[in-house]
Amino acid sequence: METAEKIKCLIIGSGPAGYTAAIYTARANLNPVLYQGIEPGGQLTTTTDIENFPGYPEGINGLEMMEQFRTQAQRFGTDVRTGVVTSVDFSKLPLKLTIDGRKNIEADSVIIATGATAKYLGLESENRFRGMGVSACATCDGFFYRNKNVAVVGGGDTACEEAIYLSSLCHKVYLIIRKHYMRASKVMQERVNSIPNIEIIYGYNTKEILGDENGVNGVLIAAEDGSEVKLQIDGFFLAIGHHPNTEVFKNYIAVDEQGYIKTKPDSSKTNITGVFAAGDVRDSKYRQAIVAAGSGCIAALDCERYLRGEV
Repeated sequence: METAEKIKCLIIGSGPAGYTAAIYTARANLNPVLYQGIEPGGQLTTTTDIENFPGYPEGINGLEMMEQFRTQAQRFGTDVRTGVVTSVDFSKLPLKLTIDGRKNIEADSVIIATGATAKYLGLESENRFRGMGVSACATCDGFFYRNKNVAVVGGGDTACEEAIYLSSLCHKVYLIIRKHYMRASKVMQERVNSIPNIEIIYGYNTKEILGDENGVNGVLIAAEDGSEVKLQIDGFFLAIGHHPNTEVFKNYIAVDEQGYIKTKPDSSKTNITGVFAAGDVRDSKYRQAIVAAGSGCIAALDCERYLRGEV
């Protein structure tokens, strides 16, 4: 049997949280090893322009930003690797993990920054126009659709929040709900119904997102009876939820009813000694790059104090 590699600080995930944690732990001489996971760079790599991250007055491409995060982490000595954690044993120290089903690691500490994955409808056209009018974050991308028409898909509180936010920027917001009722709380329903430039469309499914080489220019929706309606839009926003990437940890790490990792108050500490969580994997509310980066810093500082024997 192959001898397990011993690592002082293992970081899982390569979005803003993971790379920020890497920068801080590397500068603290903890010799971090970072595994990039399924989606190197995280969700930001699917975002074309980021204009709300401090320090980039002209904006920056999401992929380029993540490459800069990686370069900075490596500059201080982070060992960035390709691979996915496929199993863990956090029952005792050292913490045991398997990478890609074959490489064994024993870690003194682990920072989980695996993020969350937006739920999509599964349409071919959805993938084709991702980053060209299709988005899963109104706060991130709504600015690009000022005074334009957009559609939001979803019937819960998140969809209502996205629609309300977009209504302050856009000329018209269509809220497309596949059921004949809204799942959102009564308060959110009342708010949406009170905004004149939000039009709620009940009982329709998205059949196809329309567009050309310049991006989205419409959406085709269909009712249960087969009747179809074409809406002229420039942006299509998904608000049907996120999947926190926590499946591999669930036997050991405490998660909430949605699957997000629970951390102790004012801390990145999980229920397992030596395991910390940062970024969207523990944040179902804000889901912003700057917030994830900040929580990566917190996890790194908590991890450093833990390894030094501080309470």
